[in-house]
Amino acid sequence: MYKDKISLKIEEVFPETIEWRRYLHERPELSFEEHQTSQYIVDRLSEMDGLEISRPTKTSVIAKLKGSFPGKTTALRADIDALPIHEETDLPFASQREGVMHACAHDGHTASLLGAVKVLTSLKEQLHGDILFIFQHAEELPPGGAQEMVAAGVLEGVDQVLGLHLMSTLPLGTIGVRHDAITAASDLFEITIQGKGGHSSQPEMTVDPLSIGAQMVSALNHIVSRRVGPLESAVVSVTKFHGGGEALNVIPDRVEIGGSVRTLDQDVREKVRHAIEQVMEGLAAANGATATLKYTYGYDSVVNDQYVTQQVADTVATYIPEEAIEWIDPMLGGEDFSAFSNEVPSCYVLIGAKNEEKGIVHPHHHPKFDIDEAAMLAALKFHVYCALTMNEGK
Repeated sequence: MYKDKISLKIEEVFPETIEWRRYLHERPELSFEEHQTSQYIVDRLSEMDGLEISRPTKTSVIAKLKGSFPGKTTALRADIDALPIHEETDLPFASQREGVMHACAHDGHTASLLGAVKVLTSLKEQLHGDILFIFQHAEELPPGGAQEMVAAGVLEGVDQVLGLHLMSTLPLGTIGVRHDAITAASDLFEITIQGKGGHSSQPEMTVDPLSIGAQMVSALNHIVSRRVGPLESAVVSVTKFHGGGEALNVIPDRVEIGGSVRTLDQDVREKVRHAIEQVMEGLAAANGATATLKYTYGYDSVVNDQYVTQQVADTVATYIPEEAIEWIDPMLGGEDFSAFSNEVPSCYVLIGAKNEEKGIVHPHHHPKFDIDEAAMLAALKFHVYCALTMNEGK
């Protein structure tokens, strides 16, 4: 591999990558509504040579680059959607769309992958196998765009899939890598408690769902500490408690409780769901009420393949030595990249984009979220060097 030539090409393309990111940041679009975003991606890809461009869904884009030598087929994925958040940054390229913001770095993911396409199309003569560039819609909104793309057959013939996330929680210059589960399964639960309302002066004539709900919240918060083993991982968070009206002397007949469950292991996932059902049914029955559960399975845990992940780590250490590899603990956020990792061997990494000196410290999904754009250079290098090194053999 002619590393000096490749490095120069990456440096040449990087300023344009920043321009693309800023253009996209000004024009965010919500999940399943990425019409202008996907067209912009098609327009940029159409300016590059040797690509087969397709639209497997209404707002996603695929580009395929055939190499000059036999080898594997590697897919590189970027998510393209934004969030329903009003931006509160002072960036000169802040969102021009009221109430919509790229608050999770998907603009940086998209621009970095576009940059990688431009570099790799110029290096086609060195490429083994094929590269599939996946610009995926609707990562932020379950059931997510990844499963739609899998159903459309985009992974047919693909040997491995690589993905990344620019992280404001990791310092600039760090690439977080992990074998096995790197993100959590993300589920939601909604409990409806049906009691019997009445006057607050006669609680004995009612079946008070507020009192039952308070007990239920306490019991749900004990599931992890008493039903899940200390070497297992789970989070149960109650985030909604609705009941009662404006009248303060009325006991309502109905209360709604809701929240989320995060787990790394499928067996633990089912154990927690079963515990929620037991808590709900037991407390309701003990107090003369009824309760119903709506449990929604979200994204599965992203599980990194051992072999592919080690290849990625070796590639980063060899070709991007300026980036420090950190073997990290899993994060309990959800990611629909799991739809890809469930199908073919995959690796998903986290790239540090935090810079305290620049004030880039706000978490994802925050109105003041931003990334240090230098992290996009690491993302660009990651895509390029992995594509060039991991396709040899079959």
